[in-house]
Amino acid sequence: MQKHTVVVCDHIHEAGLEMLRNDENINFIMAADEDKVKLLDIIADADVAITRSSTDVDEKFIAAAKNMKAIVRAGVGVDNVDIPGCSKEGIIVMNVPTANTIAAVELTMAHMLSCMRMFPYSHDHLKNQRIWKREKWYGYEMKGKKLGVIGFGNIGSRVAKRAKAFEMDIVAYDPYINPSKVTDLDMTYTKNFEDILACDIITIHTPKNQETIGMIGEAEIAKMKDGVVLINCARGGLYDEEALYNGLTSGKIRFAGIDVFNKEPATDHPLLDLDNVTVSPHLGANTFESQYNIGTQAAQNAIEAAKGIAYPHAMNLPIDESKIPSFVKPFLEMGQKIGFLASQINKSQILAIKVSGQGAISEYVDSLSTFVAVGAMSETSGDTINYVNADFIAQEKGIKIESESLVESSVFKNLITIKLTTAEGATTISATIFDDNIQRIVDINGFDIEVGLKGHMIFFKNTDVPGVIGSVGTILANNNVNIADFSLARNDKSQALAVILVDSGVNEKTLKELSSLEACLSVNYARL
Repeated sequence: MQKHTVVVCDHIHEAGLEMLRNDENINFIMAADEDKVKLLDIIADADVAITRSSTDVDEKFIAAAKNMKAIVRAGVGVDNVDIPGCSKEGIIVMNVPTANTIAAVELTMAHMLSCMRMFPYSHDHLKNQRIWKREKWYGYEMKGKKLGVIGFGNIGSRVAKRAKAFEMDIVAYDPYINPSKVTDLDMTYTKNFEDILACDIITIHTPKNQETIGMIGEAEIAKMKDGVVLINCARGGLYDEEALYNGLTSGKIRFAGIDVFNKEPATDHPLLDLDNVTVSPHLGANTFESQYNIGTQAAQNAIEAAKGIAYPHAMNLPIDESKIPSFVKPFLEMGQKIGFLASQINKSQILAIKVSGQGAISEYVDSLSTFVAVGAMSETSGDTINYVNADFIAQEKGIKIESESLVESSVFKNLITIKLTTAEGATTISATIFDDNIQRIVDINGFDIEVGLKGHMIFFKNTDVPGVIGSVGTILANNNVNIADFSLARNDKSQALAVILVDSGVNEKTLKELSSLEACLSVNYARL
């Protein structure tokens, strides 16, 4: 069985390293302590690299990574990754944007509370200077204050929810979301940035790009109310630091809570000289929980990318992510997994791929079809296929790709269906995403069945007669294959379909024994 090489270029949590070590299909290389020049030789034959801020994915890195198909940035920011350069070479760039969400949210709240009550300074006064002077430390309550939230994504929205619990009035500015995401929470959505500038406290949670660098400068601060409090635990440079300094020294800005700086480490920064600033050294992801999440999610992303299963949270997709709702991307990733799964169930020359969407996802079936095609063709095209060239490779192979929008499903809010037609027949799979991003298959070839999208899977179709389940279980037990889950469905043709999740790979000998059962109509094995 082919092994895929994953190189870890920077340190991640040990739990992530264990995932890579324990995967029988992964050739794992730990290179976090290697010299960066030597690293260029190590990555020459790698399929996937995991990096952090210590490794620049620049022109030299990309040129050395001759066989690389994906890079996983273990964190949110990709400032040190040349995404256009990677795209040019067909390298998919991924990050793990939600792994440190709670850590960043809670740090933002810590800075907000510290600014309102001046805790770091009163703490120092008593503990280090041994002065008990209660009258010096009058602060402000958060209740009734108006909080302006710039950017209402994973972090900004959660900060707003927590601030709501403090009985604050929330005003959110984010031109890239549906306003109902805010208003459904009994908060105010605005398209007028001046409404944000009128708030008592302002916190920013946007990516760092040409649109957001220096988003708060001299002109914006001048329009703010006197005594405003500013928080930045997102990215250095979103606030113009010179303007921020001037506002703090003049008293226009009463207090600021800053975790990130334009240039780091910032040990000599002028803001450190002020006594109305709470600062921390970029601690947004510095919790034990978030480091575990970052390490394990980065490892899982690398494993899926190396195997061609999926490219979760890819940054260089064939779509403009700023123009799609947040619910769409998980469906794109799920579509790729289903395509990959269908190609394993129906192992033959692919003739056509048809993708259908029901519900709101139906507006994005064209993008969805690209992801499905990448998954379906990865078994035969291997490292040569990606989001950029999928349509071209399909044409080259004579594969017809279709997409269609259907009427809304009466059962599911959103439903995607793929039909993979090969020289041996057709396989149809429908799937949806339930609350909390739980991906589920809900139909396979007309069998109404609910199955998770993970692990080693046996698809056993049989005539619907007594004793089959017991026989299947016996064969698996005799071959030391442990069953993790067993889902069963029946149709009106006296047939049954079992989807069996097992803990390990299944060899040909086991599959032949299953197929030899008198009731067996077909048996297939797939892994995700």
